[in-house]
Amino acid sequence: MLDNLALGFATATTLPNLLYCFLGTFLGTFIGVLPGLGPLAAVAMLLPVSFYLPPETALVMLAGVYYGAEYGGSIASILLNIPGTPSSSITCLDGYPMARQGRAGVALLMTALASFFGGVFGILVMAGLAPVLAEFALLLQPADYFAVMLLGLVAASVVSNSGTLRGVMMVCLGVLLGTVGVDVNSGVTRFTGGVQDLRDGVGLVVVAMGLFGVSEAMTSARGATPSYATEKVSWRRFLPQADEWLRALAPALRGSLIGSFFGTLPGTGQTVASSIAYALEKRVSPNRAQFGKGAIEGVVVPESANNAAAQTAFIPTLTLGIPGSTTMALMIGALMIHGVTPGPRLISEHPALFWGLIVSFLFGNLFLLVLNIPLIGIWVRLLQIPHYFLYPAVVVLISIGVYSIDHNLFDVWTMLAFGFLGYVLRLYRYEPAPLLIGFILGPMMEEYLRRAMLLSRGDPMVFFERPGSAVLIGISIVLLVLTALPRRKQKA
Repeated sequence: MLDNLALGFATATTLPNLLYCFLGTFLGTFIGVLPGLGPLAAVAMLLPVSFYLPPETALVMLAGVYYGAEYGGSIASILLNIPGTPSSSITCLDGYPMARQGRAGVALLMTALASFFGGVFGILVMAGLAPVLAEFALLLQPADYFAVMLLGLVAASVVSNSGTLRGVMMVCLGVLLGTVGVDVNSGVTRFTGGVQDLRDGVGLVVVAMGLFGVSEAMTSARGATPSYATEKVSWRRFLPQADEWLRALAPALRGSLIGSFFGTLPGTGQTVASSIAYALEKRVSPNRAQFGKGAIEGVVVPESANNAAAQTAFIPTLTLGIPGSTTMALMIGALMIHGVTPGPRLISEHPALFWGLIVSFLFGNLFLLVLNIPLIGIWVRLLQIPHYFLYPAVVVLISIGVYSIDHNLFDVWTMLAFGFLGYVLRLYRYEPAPLLIGFILGPMMEEYLRRAMLLSRGDPMVFFERPGSAVLIGISIVLLVLTALPRRKQKA
């Protein structure tokens, strides 16, 4: 292990690799902050640059762009309630209320520290347990993956501040939206209403930007959000209270553990890790009453889980050749362009690339910490812009970001329709975050459900025969029951 880390250190500390690592984290954070853009767009835009670099340098730069954009998405979530990434929608739940209380600097500082802690934890897990966790991921069957997805959807329902029943309704609506388009197995077009632009389904960016960005602008225009034009920015206000430092330690550790585990499972990643970590913390925290109102734990947990999962997501991508997300698929494409085939032999055939990438993660997270703590004042100054100036500009940027994906005006109109839907949901106190998570996980859950039923020839007991899937389904049921019990006691 020490020899491998020494090899990785020698690879990562070369001047070109350090320079491109810094450049990747900076550009990733900058693009992640912009509404309508995220890690996928950031990596896709900079992918052509990597063609002219050595394989190690190219992967180091793209990885920096990836987790830099993940962090940048949390900045937009806290300041504008616009998640740059789907996993950042969990950060909105407590980060944005903190900003409305005049504590945006505290939220951003704790986000930077929690991201660094989770990232370093994920690096250690990847360095020490990559071969073991890769073998464990190979043992999972479709029934196990279905159970993991189900647990993620139940966790998304539980984290909803509008209540478990409304959370379940929003998750189900998200799952239904995910079924729009051509069915992968049969090729039949489903629920498009004859609209040809819906054959490929509704875009994730379209749904996310509409539900969170446009609806927030509409809410602000209605006067529900106060103006921060007179807010004073001072370094003293960036520091949390003394008890908040202590309260953040255990949530950061729990979030890192959960994120490291789910990051190694292909198809789950940061969104599942963030939602389950938040749901668990909401159940075990003594400060659970403040969740959704600006609790420091509600910012620390999803960010530590998110960044730990972002690091360990490279384990199945590099050691199995199985991308856990579309962004990871781009990483595999970048490797194959350079003649490197991801899989079990990558560690033995390209040790300098693998271990150099791991060590570069540490430098990249340090760069993020050094970059973003001094820039907190700049991010907070966004709040000094009157909202009647800020939000029209945000809507324009969102529209440009959505249009730039497929150059289709239909996507822009669909995004505006989801914005109106999100506005109506907010009026009736329905949280849009579970809807987005259901929209992401629903198609994957359907795919694994079909695979499991095909392998078992239609026997539903396949989900209870394997201990892993049976335990996860049992946890989902228990989680729903425990969440419903307190409300029944209150009514009694």
